Amino acid sequence: MTTTPLIQVKNLVQKIGAQEILRGLSLDIIEGETLVLLGKSGGGKSVFLRHLIGLMHPISGSILFEGMDVTKLNERELEPVRRHIGMLFQDGALFDSMNVFDNVAFPLRERGEKKPAVIREKVAQALAMVNMTGHDHKMPVNLSGGMRKRVALARVIISPPAVILYDEPTAGLDPIVSDSINKLIRHLQKELHVTSIVVTHDMVSCNHIADRIALLSEGRIYFIGTPEELRRTTDPTIRDFVDGRSGETIY
Repeated sequence: MTTTPLIQVKNLVQKIGAQEILRGLSLDIIEGETLVLLGKSGGGKSVFLRHLIGLMHPISGSILFEGMDVTKLNERELEPVRRHIGMLFQDGALFDSMNVFDNVAFPLRERGEKKPAVIREKVAQALAMVNMTGHDHKMPVNLSGGMRKRVALARVIISPPAVILYDEPTAGLDPIVSDSINKLIRHLQKELHVTSIVVTHDMVSCNHIADRIALLSEGRIYFIGTPEELRRTTDPTIRDFVDGRSGETIY
């Protein structure tokens, strides 16, 4: 892993209605790392991910991806950027009317691939990488939560991206399935040499997968460092979050 920033976020500001969600967020994301983004529910973590892939545009600030400011690009100009950045949505976002094979093949077909043999080979490779070989003809309704996440991830990596964004990848999963997803995130980082940005509330996942951890608080990055640095800190704001304390007095 290098220390070269692949993505540079500078002074990002976003409002939803009257609420200021991001208040000058700045963050460098290093090429090849797994960066975990922590923060309270509703604090802007998922909003931040959507800015990275151009699904939302900030009121002000910039996001440089390989030196290109994605906040200035229109939909047509964003298309080549999105080919390099894959996103695993919290619910997987599979097409319920398509089986596993067609869900995973969808990005290839959208980009003009017409050769059945090429599509079959790439789908098989992607499913093998997420341990879903043999499930090609199942419909999403017949998959468990963990299997849906794996299929969605196969769809992300079928054209290997430079960056994978994970929005709460272990949400709603039991501890054993969550552990398998964490191992898969690490495996893909090593196999594909991708940069991973993971939004999660799960401190177990955080400790297993993170190279660095950023804590989002009040619309800004409050802390960034290694898991060991997070564990050692005595900062009360960080400790309350890490230890799960609300700071409220109940009478």
